[in-house]
Amino acid sequence: MMARRINADKPHLWKADITASVDQFNQWFMRFAPEAFRSTRGKTTGHVTAALLATSDLRNIDTATLKDNPSALPTLRMCTAPPLAVDRLIGLAGASKNLVGRMESGKFPTRMNATALAVELDKLCHIISRLLDRDIFPWLDAGKSPTDHERDRASTIIADRLCSAVANPIVRNAQEQRQLKLVGDWLDARGYRRQAHPSGKPLTEMEAGTYTFRMNLAVGKALKVNIPVDVVIQPKKLRKDRLPILVEAKSAGDFTNTNKRRKEEATKIHQLQSAYGETISFVLFLCGYFGSDYLGYEAAEGIDWVWEHRIDDLAKLRL
Repeated sequence: MMARRINADKPHLWKADITASVDQFNQWFMRFAPEAFRSTRGKTTGHVTAALLATSDLRNIDTATLKDNPSALPTLRMCTAPPLAVDRLIGLAGASKNLVGRMESGKFPTRMNATALAVELDKLCHIISRLLDRDIFPWLDAGKSPTDHERDRASTIIADRLCSAVANPIVRNAQEQRQLKLVGDWLDARGYRRQAHPSGKPLTEMEAGTYTFRMNLAVGKALKVNIPVDVVIQPKKLRKDRLPILVEAKSAGDFTNTNKRRKEEATKIHQLQSAYGETISFVLFLCGYFGSDYLGYEAAEGIDWVWEHRIDDLAKLRL
């Protein structure tokens, strides 16, 4: 890490920065999230309608139906009480992770034989049928077809559940792309060039004045693994160790999630230091809900950060 700290050694500024960062994220979210939700609603409503039709309004959830309609699985997961995440369904059913993953994309594994497929589908049908949210689908206990009002009401509820499940990753990905663009634009304005670094060349040979996104760096001694780094920047004036500066873009829409995941960055910096030396520069680029507990933990691990609302602090990295 660089001896000169940017924000990690200034706790007297954290409170004001946290407030500014939360406000910035909320402003962006209010502009982007409604459109993301609306854009997914049309798609998900169609999926719900198709799944209800394919299963005779959930009265025929069997292997034959799932075999003919693998893309119905995401909708069926949302029809249970509580709605089931992919991993929870796999665990409860004891089903093949590969199969469920493929069905989430509307396909089946290419090499699974018919007998094994039938067994796995039966497991999924059993769990989904057992956990159906009968308050949403009152016609199931009544043993009759739903009225148009009942079907429309149920479809709306399930579509909203699916929209939330689909829109949240869209919001996260959009925020991540926005952060990378901000860093890229900042570097471009200062004469840097975006240029991929050949994977076979040592990191110390990265060309001065260049940067790249989403670069995999090899770490580990006995067992080599690749870890992704969001932005890798080689300063115009090379550092003494000739190593580039590594930036991890992070955004968060609530405080709870960041505190749960704060150890990830600590693990990453330790892996990087072990592979490239103690002088490796690893900095976070933060926007959103990063509270004092999170910041204190990262600072104690020797990790510094730049706030998105003060992006010009990147210059303090001697860029």
